[in-house]
Amino acid sequence: MAKTQDILRRINSVKNTSKTTKAMEMVAGARLRRAQARIEALRPYAQRVMELMQDVSRCSECADEFPLLEVREEINNVAIVLLTGDRGLAGGFNSNIIRHGLTLADDLKSQGRKASWLVIGKKGIGTMRFRGYEMTDSVQGITDRPKFTDATAIAHRIAGLYTDGVVDQVHLVYNQFKSPVEQTVTEQVILPLGHELVESEPVPEEEKKLQPDWLYEPNASAIMAELLPSYIDITIYRALLESTASEHGARMTAMRNASDNAAEMIDKLTLDMNKARQASITQEILEVVAGAEALA
Repeated sequence: MAKTQDILRRINSVKNTSKTTKAMEMVAGARLRRAQARIEALRPYAQRVMELMQDVSRCSECADEFPLLEVREEINNVAIVLLTGDRGLAGGFNSNIIRHGLTLADDLKSQGRKASWLVIGKKGIGTMRFRGYEMTDSVQGITDRPKFTDATAIAHRIAGLYTDGVVDQVHLVYNQFKSPVEQTVTEQVILPLGHELVESEPVPEEEKKLQPDWLYEPNASAIMAELLPSYIDITIYRALLESTASEHGARMTAMRNASDNAAEMIDKLTLDMNKARQASITQEILEVVAGAEALA
């Protein structure tokens, strides 16, 4: 009888846990829809800004005037920006980012380069402190509902490190949102911006002939001076939105899996309880029959 009561307590405990995981799944799903709408609205704008920067850089020699476009010959110090979440219970969302960042740091070390850390998100900050890594900067409390002002502050900090010569290159590591069940760890070199302009696909000669000669007003240098800071802001903001959508998707999937596992455990425990109850009833019947035979 005691065994049956123990199993029943476990069933009730698993049921309570299942209620929590289902509620968290519903909340994550609602937040995911909002985050997904925001990132889908921003993607075309970010892509168009990059295309405009490429057009301006091809049509003028102004690229040499801006430090953010300078691709340095010697890369000694590299900043790694890790974009994690502030909360857990999201499967491998945070651990995959941290693992990729540590692997990148090891690769840089093998090349004789020094890595410095800028960590966004409470989970990443806690892990890096626990492992004894010194961080150049850290930000937390913004990943659940990131604002453009948050991205601007981070972008200004990163741009300042690069223009002051503290770092020679900046890598951004974040989860890119594909679908609620698929998030891809993405590594992007965000500074120098000349890295993206140089590696962009060249325009074929046939297309160049068909392109009109643009007249810029104000001049190309003034346009590029406005575009460069804006593009860094947008790049960071886009990564924040991608990460937020990925986190909600990962949490929704993790909670759904937890609910499914709880349902399977309840079925197994219910079967065990029925077996224990049947064994107890059988034992009582045997005792009654044995007692009757003894009195006969």
